[in-house]
Amino acid sequence: MFFQTLDILGTIAFAISGVLVAMNKRMDLFGVLIIAFVTAVGGGTLRDIIVGVTPVSWMQDMIYGYVIVGSTIFAIVFRNQIKHLRRSLFLFDTIGIGLYTVVGIETGLIAGLHPFICIALGTMTACFGGVIRDILCNDIPVIFRKEIYATACIIGGLTYFFLREFLKDQNYLFVIAGLVVIVIRLLAVIFKISLPSLYKSED
Repeated sequence: MFFQTLDILGTIAFAISGVLVAMNKRMDLFGVLIIAFVTAVGGGTLRDIIVGVTPVSWMQDMIYGYVIVGSTIFAIVFRNQIKHLRRSLFLFDTIGIGLYTVVGIETGLIAGLHPFICIALGTMTACFGGVIRDILCNDIPVIFRKEIYATACIIGGLTYFFLREFLKDQNYLFVIAGLVVIVIRLLAVIFKISLPSLYKSED
């Protein structure tokens, strides 16, 4: 139940981030819904296919479809209340990657995978919905820029498996690991921390 709650919260966060991007691109209602959908389930779909979960999770439980549609309607209706689109997008995207990282890790653990593979699966789950969203919206995906994004997911995953040796309650582990991802992402943006670039900026 706790695991599904995290999954649904992540779905809501990513669906809203997708709506914000789509509205910023001035898409029509259908376009907004499609972007919300692929943002919310893109990473999870890829994850399920890789570990052999078919049909993929959102096809087996209609609650995900209802949640995405409901989140889309909410974001559209209250778009004037969701001020500062850039900040709102960043916030929901950050919450989404934190929640989806631990969901991906749990999926890997259920499949009996090695911890490093579980971390990779968590990172993929967290990041690839946003990658698909950005590509469809003709933007360079955040994961391919200098920003601390996938790195935060990896550190959160490492934190999970480190604390696993000391904490036996899995729910606490998921919450802490998710918060680590969120906090690292927030601090990186607030203090303008980024990965080094391979290219020198031109004067």
